[in-house]
Amino acid sequence: MTGHEREYTSTGTPPWKSPVALSVLLHLLVMGIALAGWSWTSPDHEPPPRSISARLITQQEPEPSPVVEPVDQPDRDDQRRAEEKREAEAEKQRQQEEARRAAEQKAKEEAQRRQAEQERKQQQAQAREKEAQQAREAEAARQKAEAEEKARERRKAEEEKRQQEEARRKAEEEKRRQEEQRKLEEQRKREEAERRQREEEARKEAERKRLEAERRLREQQLEAQAERAAQAREEEARLQQQAAAARARETQMLSESEKYQALIRERLSQAWYPPSSATEEMTARLQITLLPTGELAGVKLVSSSGNTAFDNSALSAVQSLNRYPIPDERDTFERYFRQFTIEFNPRRLK
Repeated sequence: MTGHEREYTSTGTPPWKSPVALSVLLHLLVMGIALAGWSWTSPDHEPPPRSISARLITQQEPEPSPVVEPVDQPDRDDQRRAEEKREAEAEKQRQQEEARRAAEQKAKEEAQRRQAEQERKQQQAQAREKEAQQAREAEAARQKAEAEEKARERRKAEEEKRQQEEARRKAEEEKRRQEEQRKLEEQRKREEAERRQREEEARKEAERKRLEAERRLREQQLEAQAERAAQAREEEARLQQQAAAARARETQMLSESEKYQALIRERLSQAWYPPSSATEEMTARLQITLLPTGELAGVKLVSSSGNTAFDNSALSAVQSLNRYPIPDERDTFERYFRQFTIEFNPRRLK
């Protein structure tokens, strides 16, 4: 129930029956009655108003009364009657005004009484409505409490049912999990047994292959040893032959190199002119590099004699030869004459 609905139910009276509306209606009714009475009342049927005569007494000296003509008497009667008529109309209006006021006062009192009665009834209705509202609210609160209690009991029952369902589901899941675990364990054991069997078979096969490989290896090793022994004997014989040939070759090369070294020393001795300041203790060592054609590729002073003129004379002698005598054998040339050193000394040249 909203606030507007509670307010309408508390008054219990339509807007056109409110005290203000009733008061306005009563005033309009009194004014209508007064106007109707004024128009319906005729002066001919009303009693003549009471006349009031007054006389003004002054202290002035009396004046002589005017001579009244007999012909003026009708005019004074007409004036008197007109005056009486006006006074009667005024009295009538006064009475009507008093009646109107009385009617208004009565209507006002009646309206106040009715308003008071209406207010009393309205207050009683409001009190009854308030009591009814309180009773309805109490009933609504009771129903709400009952509904909440029922909802709590329903939720509790639903929760208990859900917990039971959950427990049953968990039990079923646990049972299913244990069954699956048992199956998996059995399958794992079977697979483990099969794996062990395969491993055992593989191990036996590997052992058989290993033994077979070892046997073949021993045979191959024996064959290889025999072959290596034969090759070793052949290699030894070949090395002996090569050594003998090398010794012979070395002897030949050495002999050949000694021959050409002697030729080179002789040619250098012929081309060397030591300075006059040279002594027998002076020795200059030079490194000579030759080309395969016997031409000089380069010369370098390796050890100085201490005398510049002596060193320069040795260098000039080496550089003066256009072609050096070298052997035709390339191996002999590469070994002994590609690069060699020679010493210049006044007593010897080696």
